[in-house]
Amino acid sequence: MTSDPAAQPARPRLIVLRALGLGDLLAGVPALRALRRAHPGHELVLAAPAELAPVAAATGAVDRLLPASAPGRAVPPTLDWTGPPPDIAVDLHGNGPPSHRLLLSLRPHRLLAFAHPELPGVEGPPWYPEEHERDRWCRLLRAYGIDADPGDLSLPRPRTASPAPGAAVLHPGAGSPARRWPVERYAAVAADLRARGLRVVVTGGAAENDLVARLAKEAGLPDTDVFGGGLPFERLSALVAGAYAVISGDTGIAHLAVAHGTRSVTLFGPVAPSRWGPPPDPRHRALWYGPEGDPHGRRPDPALLRITADDVLRAVGELPGPQWP
Repeated sequence: MTSDPAAQPARPRLIVLRALGLGDLLAGVPALRALRRAHPGHELVLAAPAELAPVAAATGAVDRLLPASAPGRAVPPTLDWTGPPPDIAVDLHGNGPPSHRLLLSLRPHRLLAFAHPELPGVEGPPWYPEEHERDRWCRLLRAYGIDADPGDLSLPRPRTASPAPGAAVLHPGAGSPARRWPVERYAAVAADLRARGLRVVVTGGAAENDLVARLAKEAGLPDTDVFGGGLPFERLSALVAGAYAVISGDTGIAHLAVAHGTRSVTLFGPVAPSRWGPPPDPRHRALWYGPEGDPHGRRPDPALLRITADDVLRAVGELPGPQWP
């Protein structure tokens, strides 16, 4: 056996494709950790948007993030992969065939993916459209002999102090208009919570400044309680981890609340919580009246509009833990 490091075989690499958003990555944490445990000697490379690097690091499962993204939820056209082909490629992006073909273009020794009729050479398990997102990827790995626990979701406590400890966090934004509850209803919730003595803060993504500003104005929030522009992940994580509760639509911050065990009320529509909702836990309330609709619609979905401000306030009041005023 040689002691020359340069003569040692290179560390095998495992690439995971999940070039999606914050909530998607957090829903994929159980699968990422299962892969980490199953292949401790591999370098685990996650192909995902560059801005999610701090989130990937917080999972404790990822060695390196390979920047990859595309508009919407599309598959990136290419991956900036260098060096030898990966030992293993894992498709956590979709059911193919575009995502399968992207990974196959790297010539991996092994591809873990769902079966697709256009790619008969991929002998994976079948895809079930109505399956919960966390369960789906864990089932994929179990089909390949890798034990995976859908409940392995928690993130470590952030080192950064919360900018608003004990506050109720309202997040009016979402990836599409169909999933955005009306601002005036968020403002009604904010007014009631503030009347009870709770501090209320509002957050929003980098492209949601107008939405955040409208809510802050209607709710009469001071500038110190407005966190628009897309907080850096460490600060957002600290805010959520130290919050009284998080109130939002079905979007990334709701998954972050679950990851930190923070009480949450999530407003669902047009997609049901059976596919994206929190795990069964009294700390998390999922409001849903159905039926399902178009997740890419250009206006708030009718199912979402069935949820009233009183529904949300009732759900907040029923959350376990410290009593609200």
